[in-house]
Amino acid sequence: MALIASDVDRFETARPRLEAIAYRLLGSSGDAEDAVQETFLRWQAADTGRIEVPEAWLTKVLTNFCLNLLTSARARRETYVGQWLPEPLLDGDTMLGPADTVEQRESVSYAVLVLLERLAPKERAVYVLREAFGYSHREIAEILDITEAAGQQIHHRAKKHLAEGRARTEVDEAAARRIVEEFLTAATSGRTEPLIRLLTQDAVAVGDGGGKIPARAKAFEGARAVATFLRGLFKPSEAKRKYVGGAAEMHAAIANGGPAIVAVVDGRVVGISCLEVTADGIVAVRSQVNPDKLVRATEQWAAAGHGEDPFCTL
Repeated sequence: MALIASDVDRFETARPRLEAIAYRLLGSSGDAEDAVQETFLRWQAADTGRIEVPEAWLTKVLTNFCLNLLTSARARRETYVGQWLPEPLLDGDTMLGPADTVEQRESVSYAVLVLLERLAPKERAVYVLREAFGYSHREIAEILDITEAAGQQIHHRAKKHLAEGRARTEVDEAAARRIVEEFLTAATSGRTEPLIRLLTQDAVAVGDGGGKIPARAKAFEGARAVATFLRGLFKPSEAKRKYVGGAAEMHAAIANGGPAIVAVVDGRVVGISCLEVTADGIVAVRSQVNPDKLVRATEQWAAAGHGEDPFCTL
């Protein structure tokens, strides 16, 4: 069924919100875009004149399509090479969605996206719809075709699972950049002790290379082990430059609302390391180096016109 202009406009008005929901649910901008496109195709085929609340209809279609993707994704990740990490998004990306409340910022933080992987698909959907987008339990029940009581139980269970993770410390942009610069100073010093002082005793470091860039399948655990690994990671070498295609410029940045290090080679983002910070120090360094998960970041980096000098070049 051909859409009239007003129907197309209505969908395009909803697109940013739909993309933000899909990204939080799927942890991938590419999958989120595919989910939104599928939602548009179903909108195009629907009798829109009979849809009383288009925004609710679109959210229901999108969410349930994402649930199907999450179910199949679990099977695919069993054969994924190495650790699977979400795709980080740089500050200013519209797919990050609303960030007006603590709950909204928390729901898209990289640490929480990692924790969301522990949840069952329906738990993840309820948590995202409730915490990030403020849907009522009644609305969520209608979206997921469950009872309101069941939705409340699922929400309680999801929050309990996530509460078992670490409490993230919110930092503003200036503080985030200071943290990254202090981290890079320590990481490039050639010594482990400066890094150990920045890390918590139970700190972890993990990377996602997707089988395309070398990344250890098992996380490094403990401050000394993490510091030793990071000291080697940030040591310049020809082997590293061969893998990424040249010398990498290291920039302090913000990704998913938190401090991050962006590695850039000839304008192409080749790695993003997200630092999880608490009052006790850095508890996790999660590095995304799978080139398939850095395409959007490269586009955003170019669009932002970063002209500042890098902190260092490796």
